[in-house]
This record gives sequence, structure tokens and C-alpha cells, in this order.
Amino acid sequence: MKTIAYTSAAVNYLPKVRKLCASIKRLHPEFEVVLALSDKPNAGVDFSAEPIDRVIAVEDLDIPDRTRWSFFHDIVELSTAIKPFVLKKLLAEDGVARVLYFDPDMVLFSRLDDLLAALDAANVVLTPHQTHPETTLEAVRDNEIASLKHGIYNLGFLGVRPTAEGRRFADWWAERIYHFCVADIANGLFTDQRWIDLAPAFFDGVGILKNTRYNVATWNLTTRLLSGDIANGFKVDGNPLGFYHFTGFDSGAHRVMADKNAPGNASVRALVDWYADETRLDRDDPVARIRWQYGSYADGSPIPTSHRRLYRARPDLQATFPDPFDNLGRQSLAHWMQTQGPLEQPEYFPKKKAWG
Repeated sequence: MKTIAYTSAAVNYLPKVRKLCASIKRLHPEFEVVLALSDKPNAGVDFSAEPIDRVIAVEDLDIPDRTRWSFFHDIVELSTAIKPFVLKKLLAEDGVARVLYFDPDMVLFSRLDDLLAALDAANVVLTPHQTHPETTLEAVRDNEIASLKHGIYNLGFLGVRPTAEGRRFADWWAERIYHFCVADIANGLFTDQRWIDLAPAFFDGVGILKNTRYNVATWNLTTRLLSGDIANGFKVDGNPLGFYHFTGFDSGAHRVMADKNAPGNASVRALVDWYADETRLDRDDPVARIRWQYGSYADGSPIPTSHRRLYRARPDLQATFPDPFDNLGRQSLAHWMQTQGPLEQPEYFPKKKAWG
């Protein structure tokens, strides 16, 4: 019986994926490592040279009306939207004991044997964003209120066993995400994550991992003490750091919040500096320049988010243009968006600035 660890990303995020998967292979060589590819395979990328055992692309998944469905989503939404479908596929395979999901901007720092034991006693395991109450109003605003908006549990990690209840959870999650994987915080949705707030109420055997060594991130550094260094290893509240979530790293937001939530902590600074050094060449990696295949129309022109949102909202457009990516002609969704769309639904299209 095997454990599968998977992550989800487009081809251009492979430099980050590589770091996560290498850390899994180093600490848990017995795991099978799978990349859920929110993209189309690229002939110029040799995945066999990566610390990845296999790749499951969007086109490999049993998703109804897959072409139109893929068009609904931007790159982040599609990367999260395929997660439950890959989970279902992996849980259905022979010889699988556990399936673990990790976000591609995570790195493992020590073995997860206690986590695996917790999962073996449950059907699903989740990690909350916070496990201790904040003690200042500013931290409440930054972290606890953010969890109320984005979800109590961080879906950068998820563990599921192929029990009847584990499969029922995966089916439910996939059904919800099929229809509602969109970043719309004002209306209670944050891609795949907000739905999981309901999981402990809907399903039995949902374990909540409160061990502070797991899913450490800027949003919980106010209540967790990170110590140590790269050479000797990091600890969290005296226990070995399990995995750390470097979310928002490329934008610079991660360092800003790390400095704010753990001011003066040399270990936090060392960890962030280490990842900055590890990722310093990511943008120069040729694979990072590979265009996301679901991000463009057939002629290579980028698809505006407004086109995706309007197409999602209009079943009549979906019926009229079954292949929304095709824009090689006047009878295409792209042509309709350029000509008729602004007339029928101008709220989806930015107004051009008047010159004068």
C-alpha cells in the first residue's frame, strides 16, 4: 500500500514545483510524487528529469464538458479547480493507502510520520490557518479576519484516505468546485478553499491537525516560535519544522508579512532568505517563460478575465460557442466579445479613457 503526494500547477511554475517535490523525495522516498498539470503538456519539457513520478494533465481527467469548463478559470482558479478531480482519480487507484496534497510553494523540512499516523486514524485531515487566538487587534485583522474571508483551513495541504467517507468527501468537493471554483470573496467564495469549512460538519472522521510544526506561514507566525537555521534545522515551538508555506513570495508580500508578524526573529529571516536564494534564478529558467496553454485564444491572443466571467455567466454563449478558445473566424466567442459583448453587457468591459 502506497502514499501518493501531489501538487497542482501550470508548466511555468515548474521551478517552484521542483523544490517541493525534491523535498518530498528527500524525506519520504517511499512516496509516489504526482504533478497535477493545470496546463497542456509541453514537448520541450522533460518531466522524467524532474523529481516527479508522473504527470496528470487536465486532459487526462474525467471532467464533464472539459473544454468549456477550463475556459471559465484563470490560471490560479484552474490549478485549484482540478485538485478534487485528481484526488478522486488517485483515491480510486489500486494499492493506495493515503493521498496528500501540497501547494507548489511549500517545502518539507522533516519527515511527516506523525501526520501519517493522524491520517490513518481519520478519513480526512486538515490544517487550520491558525491554531491559537491572536493577542493583538492588528493581528486579529491581519490573520483571524483573513481566515474568515478565505477559509478556516488552508488548502495548501490536505490528506485523504480511500475509505468510503474519504471518497464521499472527494466526490462532494469535486461537485462543488466544478460549479463554484472562483475567487469571489465578497460572495463567500475563494476558489477551492471556503468549501472545506463545511467538511467537519458534513463528514465523519475529519481530523484537525493542530500541531504547530505543520503548514507554518506568515499568517500564524504571530503565535508560533520558529527557531534554528538551515545548517542545524528549524524548529517550531521546540518541534522539527514539518513544512512551510511560502505563499505570496514572488510579489514580495511574504517577506513584508514575515517581518511584520515575526519582527526581529533571526530564524524567520534566515528561512525567508534561504528560499529567496533558492528561487533567485526561477524567472530565468526557460520553463518559466512557457505560456499557459489555457491563457490564450487559438491565435495566441490573451483571454481577458472579463471574457471568462461573462462566458461562465451566459449558458447561451456556452451553447453557441462550444469551443470558446477558437477565435479563427467571425463566428467565434472572441469576435462576439469584441463586437456584441460591450453592447449587451458593458459592465464586463472597461471603458476606454476619453482623450481631451
